[in-house]
Amino acid sequence: MNLDGAYLPSFNKSFKHLSYSLNKKFALIGSAHNLKEIRIKEKQKVNEIFLSSLFKNNNNYLGMYRFKTISNYSRNKIIALGGVSDSNLKLVYLTKAIGIAGISFFDKKKGP
Repeated sequence: MNLDGAYLPSFNKSFKHLSYSLNKKFALIGSAHNLKEIRIKEKQKVNEIFLSSLFKNNNNYLGMYRFKTISNYSRNKIIALGGVSDSNLKLVYLTKAIGIAGISFFDKKKGP
């Protein structure tokens, strides 16, 4: 299909994609919520991992210190996900995260 990447969500624990031959520019990105899921994503050979949730208070909320501790155990590039806003953006620089992702951060309201 000549795709250049794929996303593997945290609930996907399948290794079937490893049997296919992929070109070198093909990027696999996955998401994880804890260290166990990070290990699964590393075995799935993902290039980057969305680790959530950094600031957003929900069931899988990590917080700054747990986020930093868990991300230090990974050899992959980590992207912060969840609850990032203008007020706490500078705190992301204190982590190992190479980037941020979030709908509400990039979806600015326009108009009055």
